[in-house]
Amino acid sequence: MARFSRMTVLNTLYEDGMVPLFHQADAGIAIRIAGALAEGGSRLLEFTNRGDFAIEVFSALVKQAATSAPDLIIGAGSIEDAPTAALFLAHGANFIVGPTFNEEIARLCNRRKVPYLPGCGSVNEIARAEEWGVEVVKLFPGSSAGGPAFVRDIRGPRPWTSIMPTGGVTPDADNLREWFSAGVVAVGIGSRLIRSDWIKAGDFAAITRLTRSTLDTIRELREHGKGA
Repeated sequence: MARFSRMTVLNTLYEDGMVPLFHQADAGIAIRIAGALAEGGSRLLEFTNRGDFAIEVFSALVKQAATSAPDLIIGAGSIEDAPTAALFLAHGANFIVGPTFNEEIARLCNRRKVPYLPGCGSVNEIARAEEWGVEVVKLFPGSSAGGPAFVRDIRGPRPWTSIMPTGGVTPDADNLREWFSAGVVAVGIGSRLIRSDWIKAGDFAAITRLTRSTLDTIRELREHGKGA
């Protein structure tokens, strides 16, 4: 069962402006990554459902974080169908993210009052997701789906649409400026934030430092009028 309310999750997403995401087959390493992100100031984390036994790693991560990082809001990503969403919700997912929109997942999440962030790549997909109660749509893959220009064009006639791109987002200030200037409410960042070479070297402190600096950059961009 989710530990955080839907409003808490969404408000945190709007406030922080970033959702780190990763998959890791080793539960011990996943826990260390989560700790590094939390130490860097991240209050959100998306664990992607990839590979066999991902639910076991996710379950261990949620249980440990409840004690070691109690303010960290953990969700499940790469969720394609309602049965899989239900499985992760039963193991403590606080939000569900998918590469596409699925009505059954939307219905399930609405019943449980859990945020659902589906991947959308067109105006019609975004409008359909919003009709099903989606508050924030994931632009996926962000760069090839049109990039910041797509976000700007969408939000012109549809200023109520909240978009979080994933794919093509980096921690670099120039890249973040492009996205937030276009009007995104948050960004999802994966391997460019949680780098495989750092994980292999056991340099989790580097993840902490980059997480902190990225959140600082997003905050500064917003304060200077370069964000949503």
